[in-house]
Order: sequence, then structure tokens, then C-alpha cells
Amino acid sequence: EAGYLENQGFPGQFPFTRGIHASMYRARLWTMRQYAGFGTASDTNRRYKKLLKGGTSGLSVAFDLPTQMGFDSDHERAKGEVGRVGVAIDSVDDMERLFDGIPLGEVSTSMTINSTAHILLAMYMVVAKRQGVEVSKIRGTVQNDILKEYIARGTYIYPPKESLRITADIFEFCRDNLPAWNTISVSGYHIREAGSTAVQEVAFTLANGLAYLRAANKRGLEIDDVAPRMAFFFNCHNNFLEEIAKFRVARRIWARLVRAEFNPKNEKSLKLRFHTQTAGSTLTAQQPLVNIVRTGTQALAAVLGGTQSLHTNAWDEALGLPCEEAAICALRTQQYLAFESGVADVVDPLAGSYFLEDLSDQIEVGVLDYFEKIESIGGMVKAIEEEFPQKEIESAAFDYQKRVESGEAKIVGVNAGLDEAQGAEGKFGDVQKPDPKLEQVQRERLESLKNSRDSRKIEDSLEKLKNAAKEERNLMPSVIEAVENRATLGEISDVLRAVFGLY
Repeated sequence: EAGYLENQGFPGQFPFTRGIHASMYRARLWTMRQYAGFGTASDTNRRYKKLLKGGTSGLSVAFDLPTQMGFDSDHERAKGEVGRVGVAIDSVDDMERLFDGIPLGEVSTSMTINSTAHILLAMYMVVAKRQGVEVSKIRGTVQNDILKEYIARGTYIYPPKESLRITADIFEFCRDNLPAWNTISVSGYHIREAGSTAVQEVAFTLANGLAYLRAANKRGLEIDDVAPRMAFFFNCHNNFLEEIAKFRVARRIWARLVRAEFNPKNEKSLKLRFHTQTAGSTLTAQQPLVNIVRTGTQALAAVLGGTQSLHTNAWDEALGLPCEEAAICALRTQQYLAFESGVADVVDPLAGSYFLEDLSDQIEVGVLDYFEKIESIGGMVKAIEEEFPQKEIESAAFDYQKRVESGEAKIVGVNAGLDEAQGAEGKFGDVQKPDPKLEQVQRERLESLKNSRDSRKIEDSLEKLKNAAKEERNLMPSVIEAVENRATLGEISDVLRAVFGLY
């Protein structure tokens, strides 16, 4: 019994294995947050309004690759990528179009952005001001998790040390100016999408989280200024029970690690709050309607694991951007779980499952083993520089691929449950693709912006930014000023490239 209380306890109580709130979804449902962004800001704005009308309770912005990498839409490296995997945002004018008619004082917005997070956050603040919203009242999240970019995704710009400095700048600035803003979403999602195991996802994500807390500590920030505004972002993969155990044990390990190293006074600093997205890498182009079942089961695991917000993937996303019908079906999946399934009526329906508790203990052993290895290397930043997590993930991904090819790991529509008439090919309707003309439209808008602004003000604000970067002052005030003067994302990034160098 003592062991049970120590490891499981009660919902809302340390070590939070059973959830971070005593009443969980009986008091408040998870946020239904659909990830969306494509084409121009105006295209995406129309989608947001439909999602909000359909019952989405929080927005989640997908940015295109040039925006993620600090390139304007007219840069030669942006060719063919503008508006493809997300929305193109070159300036504060684009950001204003993105949220036209959407009250930023009422909506919570999550932005999946990392190396240019400081710029997009500045643009969001300026748009809120233009709407007449008190900036201290805006709510949302910037992902701002640069370490996982080196591990799994690749949209970094600057070396790790300089990137961590920008992360800490955002922590410090938000502490003083945006008290309701989540300053980082430490992301295991992309680590899992790159092919990691569940154990690796938890280990590397929590190790990244610790690295950020240590960077904040080094900056002189109190643990209770940073940790309560830190969120996490996990994948929910196929193995139903393993995923539920993964979420439970992640909360427990994090609470113990943070208490042992930082001893915070505020209990919120120990609570691992997380967003979940169902696993994009599990979606198949073959027999794509089966993806509705995959996503529904993954979403159920996330809810039983105690997530705070959830995005459900659309059934056609292995083929392209989701069509409207598929996006609405994905949202309805969450609403079914919330309103019809009954799982939200019980605080922790799986409490006391012997199997789940044993599985959680096994995952914990694996995670702590990785922690020992990472600490022996010298911490996560050093481990990334030595490519330790990268190699571990590559090895896990390779092992899984071999199991699929041998038929040991079965995937319906790929190597099991094949439709003879169809072979391995899928049958699907129209796939949504961005209009090839949108790149030209975006470039023309950018040219018009550059011709209509005060170039003297731009030069002055970019010079101030350069000096702040060189003098190790917080970059946020200079970035905000540059954004207000209508400097572009690419221009701001170029100033920092010149000072920090490229990685």
C-alpha cells in the first residue's frame, strides 16, 4: 500500500501519475486543438473560422518551411515551398490577415515554431495590440523547443548555444510581460515521428526539458518563474496500453526530477502539462479510411493518459493536406470521446490496473537508464553535439522498418489485410493541394510591403537588433520594434545569422 501511494497516489497529488488535476475532465474537458495552416494567411484564416464554428476550442498554427527556417517567401531557397506544409508568414501584415476577425483576447493559440519563435511571438503581440487587446492577457504557446530540432526535425538555424540563448530570452521576456503565455512546448512528438521508441520519446523529451530549466537557472530566472509556464507535447502512437503507461510515467518522472534538482516552492512547477497529437507516421496511404480507426484509438489513449489538449489527425494526411471533410471528421472524433463515450465522466478509469502499473515501471526503468547515459556525457546539449540521441533514434527506426519488411510488425493495408482487387495501392478521392499561384501572390504582397514602408525605420530597428545580439541583451524588445516597423521575418533572421553564424 505504501508503494502504491508513493508511485500512484491520487489524482492532482504528487507524483501526479494519475493526472495533474484532482477532478480531471469532470471539471474541465481537454482543449480540442486542431493543427492547421496552408497557403496564404487569408486561406488559413478561412479554415480557422470554420474550425472555431465547428467546435474547436483552441487554434494551432502550422507554418510553412521557409517561415520555420527564417526565409522570406521571395528567397531563392523558398521556391516551391511557400505555403506547402503550413501558412506563409513574412511580416506582421500577414499575421494580421491570419487572425482577421478572430479575437486574440478570447482564443488560445498554439504556434508550432522553433528557430523563429521569437519573431512570430513578437508578430502575435503586435497584432493583439492592433486589435486593442491588452497584451498581458493573451493566452497560448510557442513551441520554442530548439533542442529537438537538432535531434529529430532539422529546422534549426544557429548553433545550439545561441539558440538556447534565444529560448531563455523568451522565458525572461514572458515572465515580465506575458504571464498567461506558455513559453515552451517541449516536444517528444517529432522524436517519435523520427522513429524513436516510447521509452526514447519520454527520455529525450524530459532530458530536453531539464536542459531548458538549467539554461533558465543559469540566466538567473527562478524555477517558479519558468516551470509553471512550460508545457510538453507528446505523440500518441499505436500501442494502446503502452501509450497510456507512457503518459502516466512521464508525469511521475518529471515531478521527481524537478523536485530533486530545483526544489520549487510552487507545486505547479512539478506538474507536467501536455498536449497530444495522434501519430502522423502511423497513417497509411493504402486503405486510408482505416486511419479513422487508428486516430480514434490513439485519441482514446491520450485521454485515458490524462492529456490537457489534443489534436486528432485527419484520415487523408498520408496523401496530402487534409480536405475539409477529413478535418471535420478528426474534430468530431474528439467530440465523440468527450460527449458520448463516457470516458470523461471518471477521473482515472484505469487506476489499479496491475498490467498498466507494471508497464509503467518497465518504461520508467528504461527512461532512467537513458538519463544516466545522458548525464554521463555531460547533459543533453553535449549529448546532442555528440549525436547520441540521433543515433539511438536512427537505430530504433531501422529496427522497426526491418520488422515491417519481414512481416513481423503488421500494418493493415500495407502488409496485412490487403484488398486483393486493390493490391497494396490505396483508393482515395481528391487530395487537397495548395494552388501553385499562391507563391506568386505571396511574393507580390511582400514586394508591395517593401515598397510601402519606411526604410529608414527598418534600418534603425535592425541596427538596434544587431547591437542587442552582440551585447547579449534580451532580443525580444528589439524584435518587437522591428516587427512594428514592418521588418520581415527573413530580414530579422539575417541580422541574427550575421551575428550568431549558422549550424
